[in-house]
Amino acid sequence: MMKKQAVNPYLPGYEYIPDGEPYVFGDRVYVYGSHDKFNGEVFCMNDYVCWSAPVDELGNWRYEGVIYKKTQDPRNPDGSMYMYAPDIAQGRDGRYYLYYTLEMLGVMSVAVGDSPVGPFSYYGEIHYPDGTVVGEEKGDVYQFDPGVLVDDDGRVYLYTGFGPDIDRPEGTFIKGRSYAGCYCIELEPDMITVKEKPVCVIPQVFHEKGTGFENHAFFEASSIRKINGIYYLVYSSFQSHELCYAVSKYPNRDFTYGGTIVSNGDIGLENWTMEKPDNYIGNNHGGMVEINGQWYIFYHRQTNRHSYSRQGCAEPLSFDENGRIPQVEMTSCGLNGGPLKGKGRYSAAIACNLMSKDGAGHVALIRDYSGHPYFTQTGADREEKDDQYIANMQDGAVAGFKYFDLRDTGEICLELSGNGEGEMQISTRLDGEPVVRIPVDAGKKHLSGKLTIPAGKTALFFRFVGSGSVNFHGFELIERK
Repeated sequence: MMKKQAVNPYLPGYEYIPDGEPYVFGDRVYVYGSHDKFNGEVFCMNDYVCWSAPVDELGNWRYEGVIYKKTQDPRNPDGSMYMYAPDIAQGRDGRYYLYYTLEMLGVMSVAVGDSPVGPFSYYGEIHYPDGTVVGEEKGDVYQFDPGVLVDDDGRVYLYTGFGPDIDRPEGTFIKGRSYAGCYCIELEPDMITVKEKPVCVIPQVFHEKGTGFENHAFFEASSIRKINGIYYLVYSSFQSHELCYAVSKYPNRDFTYGGTIVSNGDIGLENWTMEKPDNYIGNNHGGMVEINGQWYIFYHRQTNRHSYSRQGCAEPLSFDENGRIPQVEMTSCGLNGGPLKGKGRYSAAIACNLMSKDGAGHVALIRDYSGHPYFTQTGADREEKDDQYIANMQDGAVAGFKYFDLRDTGEICLELSGNGEGEMQISTRLDGEPVVRIPVDAGKKHLSGKLTIPAGKTALFFRFVGSGSVNFHGFELIERK
């Protein structure tokens, strides 16, 4: 039986799990994240769920169900507050501890369960030995976006913090709290009591000068891993679209800036910039995991013209001889271990590049989306049908897919809808000449053309040229006879 290919996003199109923290427990990889709603009004409106996959079959994800409800927190019996990005760690007692914050309260809660998928029950809040909850007193660290590490010697470290760039009105963030950057807090073996007071390990933007973190200061999204004796602290920088990392020989001091691992607009690669990304950008959050000897970075993308319906993606990464991580590009084949097959049906939702004729941009800064393409779906929130597609491709809009092995492909069939008239031009490079032009007729949903590309690993860029707009649902690659 052939294994199912892995694509990006790696979960079904109806699932919106950003802030993904991946871990291998036993022979499966589990992903924990916050849980957005399709066309949500704010971040993280749904309860925590978990998905897992066999370590040797990363295209075969299994839904593990709801693992923790927002109403289980005693501060939130009516469910009016949402749970933001979580992290998980297995304690020395063998149990699994789930860390999270309720919206912007500034305190860190913990739930505990006996298995990677729970069920989890409320355990308490991070507190000092006298019982005082961290984040409630003036001068305390504002608790946000946990990263948790149980070190080789059993010591427990919590990484947390938030780095806003300006003073916010009261009610958004808590005045009198500390926002200097990312903090490390050592915990007792009970996983909840402070052992050593917080120390700042990565500065935020107001404290970046002379630190080596200039232009990549800490904003949010702490995620910690220990690799070959070195601590790698992944975080979202002040630029927001990128996941950066810092390294140290110690868990709680001497971190130095390492670089950018991934940007959800490929900013920093080729000629892509904040003003000209190759995808619609927004906030980013994720973590690293080693699966069968290969390391991956998990991150997320924006859909539906806003930041409240984000989806998880993943890319393989490498380390150079100095332990540095070169920036990786976004692809459609992330966890697949190589290019996708040159046959079969593919959803347009696995596009890793998307832009209008005038380019892409930050989803929160685009005031008029009428001329921009975007990812969306036809079903309701969490309706279990994989019907995500690209809507509103107008003249000059481009959807890019990386990568395929097209050596034996002879034909391509498009699935479109909408009122567009013109042609779909397919190229192997964004600025390349079309290798095939397929006429687009508003009355036809399935359109095909010959596709002969001798190369192996190949990208495909689809550019609509014409009037009106098309909705791009997918395409089928057909082998040569």
